[in-house]
Amino acid sequence: MSAASAIVDGIEPGSELWAVVYTLDSWGFSLFETRISVWTILMALAVLAAALLLARLTIKLACWLIGKVQGLDTTQRLLTQKLVSIVVWVLTFLLTIDVLGIDLTALAVFSGALGLALGFGLQKTFGNLLAGIILLMDRSIKPGDVIAVNDGISNTVGQVKKIGLRAVSVTTRDKKEYLIPNENLMINQVENWSFSSREVRIRVPLTVAPNADLRLAERLMLEAARGTARVLDTPPAAVWLLELSEVGAKFEIRVWINDPEEGLANVRSDVLKRAWELFQEHGVRLPNRALREVELRDSAALREWLAAAPFRPDSPAT
Repeated sequence: MSAASAIVDGIEPGSELWAVVYTLDSWGFSLFETRISVWTILMALAVLAAALLLARLTIKLACWLIGKVQGLDTTQRLLTQKLVSIVVWVLTFLLTIDVLGIDLTALAVFSGALGLALGFGLQKTFGNLLAGIILLMDRSIKPGDVIAVNDGISNTVGQVKKIGLRAVSVTTRDKKEYLIPNENLMINQVENWSFSSREVRIRVPLTVAPNADLRLAERLMLEAARGTARVLDTPPAAVWLLELSEVGAKFEIRVWINDPEEGLANVRSDVLKRAWELFQEHGVRLPNRALREVELRDSAALREWLAAAPFRPDSPAT
């Protein structure tokens, strides 16, 4: 017996409410031996609204209780909450069907086409759902981790704020929130900067003039790195000479931080500004691409060219 029929049977015949219900129930039609009227539609909407409200309240209560359980880390707690949510929604669906008195055998004619359509239409949805559960089970990505996702087109770097049933919420340093489908994190390359350790190394390139004192420049760069606020003392900062050329001596300052969610570019900026100040104090010059030293070797051809020049190098300016 459906909820609509039970309510009708409980109303006293001849009353005003019974007249209203009878009128609403008279406006309808029959489909596959099932009576569909305005009254049954209203009752179905009321049951669905109550079921959704009850399911949401149950999930919130369950998540609150799980959050109070001791001995569960963040990933285990989140995985348990997601599984409980799935179970609650499945039970809500089955109970709603039962309360509405829907006979699923009446849909047997459409079951094949309906199942095929759902299979194709919800393929990505179920794929993202399973991918999210796998991510939570193997603990490869957790809320609070700083990750870099490379999808072959762009590289998104940010902190994981939430792992949902469909997507992972990643917030970048410029406060943009990206919703990355769980399936993408399974098939694309992902860098987790805080998976096994929160320590991240930053590379800061810097080139000095070719005639600069390289040992002094190296010492000043180390001092600049150690004097930056977020740079760790252990592992220690290091400076490596990578290349020597006519343009200059190319160095790379390598420093370590343990708070990548606070950004990387600002650390590079602080190290470079401090190095610039120290270079100014100690006279270490940077390369000047506008200036070039040209060495002329004495030869008969050079003397002939100078003799034929309209202006002699040693003649006074005119």
